[in-house]
Amino acid sequence: MKVVWVFFLWCSTCSAFQNGPEDAPNHSTSDSNKTLVLYLSRTNNTKAVAKMIQKEIRGDLVAVELENPYPEDYDAIVKQVAEENASGFLPPLKTNVDMAQYDTIFFGFPTWGMQLPPPMKSFLNEHDLEGKTLIPFNTNAGYGLGSSLKTIRKLCPNSTILDEFSVKGGVERNGILFVMEGKREIEVGQAVQKWLEQIMALKD
Repeated sequence: MKVVWVFFLWCSTCSAFQNGPEDAPNHSTSDSNKTLVLYLSRTNNTKAVAKMIQKEIRGDLVAVELENPYPEDYDAIVKQVAEENASGFLPPLKTNVDMAQYDTIFFGFPTWGMQLPPPMKSFLNEHDLEGKTLIPFNTNAGYGLGSSLKTIRKLCPNSTILDEFSVKGGVERNGILFVMEGKREIEVGQAVQKWLEQIMALKD
């Protein structure tokens, strides 16, 4: 299966981004221009994985940001997200991406309450990904992805969804925040490379 390079997850007037891509690559191959790495990250673990992916495939890197950011306090954000999940509320996003130029999206997110975070639901509801290749990647507190993949498939019924990458990150409720450094960073980086090779997304 041939995968076109694009990464999903969390400027100038000619840019595709409202907020501007992070760490924009310094090359302009046609494949790279069709690659988007989009991610949501609270404790920067998902962001670290997104950067590992971008290093290998050289796509645009964009963070999903809210118009009204979540509270910093852990208990407060847990309560707010639980209420949003229960009511179906989709928080408005500050981030806006012109998806017309992208073919494949690497879609990065943490697991919140064993579900796909509400901001990522907002993004999928706001952007038409029909005919595009979607590649999920995830960090979590050790309990996996929960219902996240089921939600992605439901919201993207006309997208091609490839095998996901999922890895343990921090455990915020226990005060363990950013862990993607030192030996752990090397281990996760190697796992990312192996995964990319398996989904045929790693360039020679």
